[in-house]
Amino acid sequence: MEFMRWDAQALMPPPPGTAAEGPSPALLPLVGLVRSVTTPEFAGITFHEVTAKSVLNKVPAGSRMPFEWTINPYRGCSHACVYCFARKTHTYLDFDAGRDFDSQVVVKVNAAEVLRKELARPSWGRHQVALGTNTDPYQRAEGRYRLMPGIIAALADSGTPLSILTKGTLLARDIPLLKSAAAQVPVGLGISLAMTNEALSEAIEPGTPGPRARLKLVSRLREAGLPCGVMAMPILPWLTDSDEALDSLFASLASAGATGVTAGALYLKPGGTREWFMKWIAAHHPQLARRYQRLYGSGSYASKEYRAWLAGRVSYFKARYGFSHSSGFSHRDLDDPRGEEAEYPAGIIPATSSAAAAGTPAPAQATLF
Repeated sequence: MEFMRWDAQALMPPPPGTAAEGPSPALLPLVGLVRSVTTPEFAGITFHEVTAKSVLNKVPAGSRMPFEWTINPYRGCSHACVYCFARKTHTYLDFDAGRDFDSQVVVKVNAAEVLRKELARPSWGRHQVALGTNTDPYQRAEGRYRLMPGIIAALADSGTPLSILTKGTLLARDIPLLKSAAAQVPVGLGISLAMTNEALSEAIEPGTPGPRARLKLVSRLREAGLPCGVMAMPILPWLTDSDEALDSLFASLASAGATGVTAGALYLKPGGTREWFMKWIAAHHPQLARRYQRLYGSGSYASKEYRAWLAGRVSYFKARYGFSHSSGFSHRDLDDPRGEEAEYPAGIIPATSSAAAAGTPAPAQATLF
């Protein structure tokens, strides 16, 4: 794998016995760290290139997910979505859940090679593998590292079904490969898009392609004969939950040809996401800060009353635009406070036949820490 263009920007550890001037991200105790890299193309972001011993992650027993394995070729995400549920996972690497999550990205540079070895084991049962369950596999760095083509090919060649959930329009680069893979194994695809307001998107998810670009990607996937469910989450109280905003969203998704849509309210997990989001609200929409505090109290979910109200509006617009029967798998327990937030649209989980490409509802992929 070739990274010579970035060699001049590599942040190398100082010689033994030499005092370092302040903390350096290159010196963090990351397992398998090869080097840390910065480049003007990605101003403000450091990439920590690591060699992984394993890339297949077993989903905990009892998780109620419709898949048993996940792959996360990147840790941290330059999409910098203020509301990202995965922020707390960065603290497991001794990074913080705020700015570090957006700017300190760990790259498993040998992911495809390691994956092929793991899939070649006689014990591998060809269980479905989900990508995009933590951080986005098609964030901007994928344009440089090109890890996904090797991962997709390895899964397809081994007879392993796969699903991908992303906000990254870099996925379009791999449409020919995904079509080829879909001829070998079941493939599910999902796009995350919860608003059509370009200005708000730029403010709250500044590293992502804008809504228009993601809608175009949905259309391209459908035109290629591939399924594409949409996770319209999170719906933001008082920012994207008006009838005008929801009508625009569902109309646009219907026009783009999405195979299914699921929408749900903002989820604010304490320990990273909640704190980072509340800080953003206070800075950008101070008039809403207290309202959010009251709506969420000390928990992760908006009040039961708000969720019930939003579910009613979502149901109305799903029916209006033909998505009433487009939900699939749900991982909600009987006592789970979530409603549609725990359900996932047709097209994201691989179907066992070509029905997914035609828009037939199928179980769908859940996000997973």
